[in-house]
Amino acid sequence: MELEHPRTPQTPLGRLTDWILVLGALYSLYLVLHPFTPLAKADIPILDIVQLERSTHVLFLLVGGYLVSFYLPRKRTLGAWVYFLFTLIPLYHFLFPGIPGVELPPAAKALGLLYWAVATLPALLPPLKRPADLLAVLLALFPTLYQLRHFEELVYRAVLPAPWDMAMSFGLIMLVLGLVYRLLGPVMPVLVLFFFSYNLYADVFPGPFKGTRQGIDLLLGKTFNETEAGIYGLITGVSAKYLVYFTLLSGMIGALGLGRVVANLALALVGKHPATPGRVTGLASIFMGMFSGSGAADTQFVAALTKPLYEKSGYDRLTAAGLVATAGTIALITPPVLGSIAFIMAEVLQIPYLKVALMAIGPALLYLTAVLAFNEFYSRKAKLPPVGAELGMSRRAYALRYSIIFLPILLIIAMLYLGYEVSTAASLALVLFVLLAYLDPTLRPRGIAPIFQGLAEGFRTLLPIGAAVTAANLIFAMMVISGLPSKFSQLLQQVSGESLLLATLITALFSLVLGMGVPPTATYVLTSALTAPAIITLAKQNGIPDSAALLATHMFLFYYAVLADVTPPVALSAYAAASVFGTNPLRTGVYAARVALAKYLVGFFFLFSYAGTALLIVPVLENSPPGEAWPMILERFLAVAAGIVYLSASGVGYTRRVLKRWEAWALGILALLLFIPHTLLNLLAFLLGLPFFMKPKGLTSP
Repeated sequence: MELEHPRTPQTPLGRLTDWILVLGALYSLYLVLHPFTPLAKADIPILDIVQLERSTHVLFLLVGGYLVSFYLPRKRTLGAWVYFLFTLIPLYHFLFPGIPGVELPPAAKALGLLYWAVATLPALLPPLKRPADLLAVLLALFPTLYQLRHFEELVYRAVLPAPWDMAMSFGLIMLVLGLVYRLLGPVMPVLVLFFFSYNLYADVFPGPFKGTRQGIDLLLGKTFNETEAGIYGLITGVSAKYLVYFTLLSGMIGALGLGRVVANLALALVGKHPATPGRVTGLASIFMGMFSGSGAADTQFVAALTKPLYEKSGYDRLTAAGLVATAGTIALITPPVLGSIAFIMAEVLQIPYLKVALMAIGPALLYLTAVLAFNEFYSRKAKLPPVGAELGMSRRAYALRYSIIFLPILLIIAMLYLGYEVSTAASLALVLFVLLAYLDPTLRPRGIAPIFQGLAEGFRTLLPIGAAVTAANLIFAMMVISGLPSKFSQLLQQVSGESLLLATLITALFSLVLGMGVPPTATYVLTSALTAPAIITLAKQNGIPDSAALLATHMFLFYYAVLADVTPPVALSAYAAASVFGTNPLRTGVYAARVALAKYLVGFFFLFSYAGTALLIVPVLENSPPGEAWPMILERFLAVAAGIVYLSASGVGYTRRVLKRWEAWALGILALLLFIPHTLLNLLAFLLGLPFFMKPKGLTSP
């Protein structure tokens, strides 16, 4: 699984790749300006029609993705065989539809077979990969050009597509899955193909999952010809409408060298202390998370920055890597730039993105508390020496001198609050970052090359994310056609015995297991479609108001999809940290899961009761008067924060002294009681835990 994208070599093809990436970036940025330009009156379809904008966006993902893939290693894995075998199912039905009245001409079948071969065969025959990647770049043009030419007719042929509609649809699906396989591995393409195949053979599944068999013509027609329900639907729109702008923002910050300034600000705020490496890790992760929604990328950056500090201080390598992997994932839940899931949630629920960002503040702060608390207790128990870093000036002077770097983030927040589009806010923030860099003589890059490098790197970062989001849209489309979500939801209610506690526990485990193989985006799309209806129903039955149940359920699913990024055995952030610290990725994932163990409990209690939703702030503010809502919010945050501190101390086995085994277990149990939304229980647990933090007479603190 690729954690970073190697720079393309400066060959003619390498330079073409970079310019294609820049062109994809400029196209997206121009769409923000387009309504204010003379071309707005020219009726250019790829600039004015949403579906064709998304189609063009996917074209850039495919062309750029296959060009970047050309330089990636060629390999064959066991998963390649599974992927290959699953592709044979739609291929067979495409070549031999077996549906009365549906017959494809030989030329359409040959083209579909070519698309399949280019996308799939290199998985088993690695030497074919490079020529296949180049051919895929050419083949990617045809579905977009076909849609551009026949767009107005296609909408009316969704249920009964023409033969060439089916060929273009099949080819596009194969190319998207082939790109996801190359960039992210076989699990997600296999998942898409499973749901596709389920529709073809739904009548042979047992029990509650038995459904109605669908024809290949209907599946391909709805995928390519439909507007919001097809491959260019709402979820793919998230990549074109939101994600591209924030990956460009992140790429520009990296290219202009501003990431180092952000990291140094964290160092300036922390100072010299035994816990400095972990503190810097937490703060730098939060700061980088404000600009970027990529957990693995931020983990790698923060790991490279803090590794010398960890080594100088004498941290255990696995503990250091686990801390960085855990903290790096915070980028996905740090406002204002959250991960792709947040944008999908805003689109699916039809709520302002700012509301999602506000709900993420609580979980992000509590997650950070868990990281910092573990680090404090660990550094004291290990009796580590104080460490710091030289900044060339006093900490205060550095913080005052460079805090201006956060102005673009304030601009994004202000514009979202005033109701501007996310794309507009992010694009203006990008321009402001460029201005700040070039106006400050200590930050000014040489020439304008870094700007183009930032655009290329930003779009390069988008490629695996955008491809995964497009594949997630395919999963969503297949589930809508099959009616599988309602069947799964009914089954969950039956299995849980109508118990909200059991249903959320099953769903949390389902999310973590699913997240071991697919990106957080796909995990959220699947769990929100399959389990959300049942959980919302059960939450309402437990006295949680309708809107609070809806928001808390989706934030719960969001949170656990993010945790999958740091949960072994397949934990991208753990792999990113391990690559820098030189540790075993699997063991790093285990340590990351142990570090800040409280992170697995925080999301679980969003849905425990109405009071539990106070951790998300918005649900209680919408359903209770401010005089009731704010005390509830404050009480929950104080209780859960205390629970996190207790649990961290229990995990490390240290408070102000080394804890005996029974003391650590007792403190851990009291920590769990603090998470439960019950005032008297929380107060009792808090008071019973205080004696564990008392220092015996005559004992000096390390």
